Amino acid sequence: MRFMMIVKASTDSETGVMPSQEMIDAMMRYNEELVKSGVLIAGEGLHPSSNAIRISYPVPGGKPKVTDGPFAETKELIAGFWIIQVKSREEAIEWAMRAPDPHGGGQGQIELRQIFETEELTDNPESIAQENALRAQLEKQQQKQ
Repeated sequence: MRFMMIVKASTDSETGVMPSQEMIDAMMRYNEELVKSGVLIAGEGLHPSSNAIRISYPVPGGKPKVTDGPFAETKELIAGFWIIQVKSREEAIEWAMRAPDPHGGGQGQIELRQIFETEELTDNPESIAQENALRAQLEKQQQKQ
């Protein structure tokens, strides 16, 4: 099972306040634990929404609309993420509970969301085969880098 641990944005992360060295060190220790356990797939911090672009689809079949950030509702934004692969929902919760407070000072919040597997979305063998082929191609590309 794959899960995304979403680090919710804070006022500091949205104004571009960089984390302290202490916070960076704590995150690096946590990332090392994830890597050593073999559950980490990816994890990154994100620039504030002032550097973001939002693409919306206001009319079905219509032209997408581009909106430059910043975006108003900080509580709805994300500042970073981890993607982990674990055996159960309970294990994902355990890993999320071990993460350091991502913003320090009790401001952090992590949302845990399970990622759909292709077989949960469709039972069409052709779609599943196509998705598996794309994943294999992606893995080869990543190995070359």
